[in-house]
Amino acid sequence: MVSIPLGPIGVLIIQKTIQKGRLAGFVSGMGAAVADMFYATVAAFGLGMVLSFIETQEFYLQLVGSVFLVYVGLRIFFTNPIKQIRGAKKTGKKGMLGDFVSIFFLTASNPIAVFVFVAVFAGTSIFGTNPTLRIELFLILGVLLGGGLWWYTLSTIINIFRKKFRLKQLFWINKISGIVIAVLGFLAFLACFEPIKSFLHS
Repeated sequence: MVSIPLGPIGVLIIQKTIQKGRLAGFVSGMGAAVADMFYATVAAFGLGMVLSFIETQEFYLQLVGSVFLVYVGLRIFFTNPIKQIRGAKKTGKKGMLGDFVSIFFLTASNPIAVFVFVAVFAGTSIFGTNPTLRIELFLILGVLLGGGLWWYTLSTIINIFRKKFRLKQLFWINKISGIVIAVLGFLAFLACFEPIKSFLHS
């Protein structure tokens, strides 16, 4: 449920799937799934030091993440999709590792996720009155597998239509994806500041 909403990360993974293929999109998605698993672990085990760090550094984490998102969006906008497709054939596993790491850090830079997991776990009473280590571990593994299944499904669906795109269409998809990601990153940047955050939520 946490992975499905198509925010900037979803748009970015769709763009990578279109440009580089299903495997690249799936590997990128797993970066988001691993980051979600990390936050689910913090929420499930109540890791005090990590949670305290996230709460105190929330502003800076969101700020860095939003600025990097704007940078990624602008980079996609100004990238030639034809060169990117050709480059994808050469980069192979090294390029996919870079995609995995970048998506992981982009997802991890949104500390709101840990509070979402806390709310979901509490609201569904999934642990019951006497949580055990086994239940918590199964839940964390479920977050990883659930996220992975979603990103595999999305990248597979996008890949089916990918073969029907022509170069001109790929050019405009690149431009639109870049603009959407940059705008969402800019809105996330504005939302870091309390007066603007209050205005956006009003």
